[in-house]
Amino acid sequence: MTAPNLAGKVCLVAGASRGVGRGIARGLGEAGATVIVTARSSETGPRTESRPETIEDTARAVDAAGGEGHHYICDHTSERAVDTLVHWALRRFGRIDVAVSSVWGGNEGYDGTRYPDGAEWGTPFWRRSAEPFAGFLGVGPYAGLLLARAVAPAMVSARQGLLAFVSFDTGGYLGDIYYDLAKAATNRLALACAEELRPHGVTALALSPGYVRTERVRDAGQESLATESPLYAGRAMAALAADPAVTARAGHILHAGDLAAQYGFTDSDGTRPGRFQLGS
Repeated sequence: MTAPNLAGKVCLVAGASRGVGRGIARGLGEAGATVIVTARSSETGPRTESRPETIEDTARAVDAAGGEGHHYICDHTSERAVDTLVHWALRRFGRIDVAVSSVWGGNEGYDGTRYPDGAEWGTPFWRRSAEPFAGFLGVGPYAGLLLARAVAPAMVSARQGLLAFVSFDTGGYLGDIYYDLAKAATNRLALACAEELRPHGVTALALSPGYVRTERVRDAGQESLATESPLYAGRAMAALAADPAVTARAGHILHAGDLAAQYGFTDSDGTRPGRFQLGS
């Protein structure tokens, strides 16, 4: 395949200090894009659960990949903070061509076995408190909505743009009620945004990676179970951003493995994992 060329494009990746968000930022950087990476964890401020990864690390990774990385500290659960971020980006760069919400804090406090409230993954809903569900919504679909409403006016005005939500396909039950509902809400958000933005030339969609070899997966000792690196989703996002026919995918939930077969890209190790299936 011909590598996608995003030189001159301005991309914003929310939730990019680690995991899939960092992989997406790197993938866009490989394609030559200017990438604004945002999250809460910074070398100059607090870090989520005192983890070592930061947005500055990601910005440097974008530079090393061939793009131009910029970092901005942002709490993506705050409407005011997200609006301020987008206003800053528009003043600094003049436009936002691609915006990706990879914000997800549902795993915070999860040790690979239990959540902070003591519940295990998949504990029946009638045996656990409903309170954590509000948190799952806030650090997933709500954060995605805040980013969408902040970037939409500029994209609508330009009559172009790509808005992507990192999620997980909910064609079947995902095994944990709060996780499943949060991802279903994110997927529905992508569909709803696509319907409202389509008449204005803007495309919204959802991206579904597989079992990604993130820092948390590694720390939980589950690296051998992972199907792909974070860069796989990044290359998927770069291919979508460079596709002049991407509007045909508006509202869809797109699998990284399917996109690799269609666009011809590979993972960081040269392999091409197929669509991830739960239980596979």
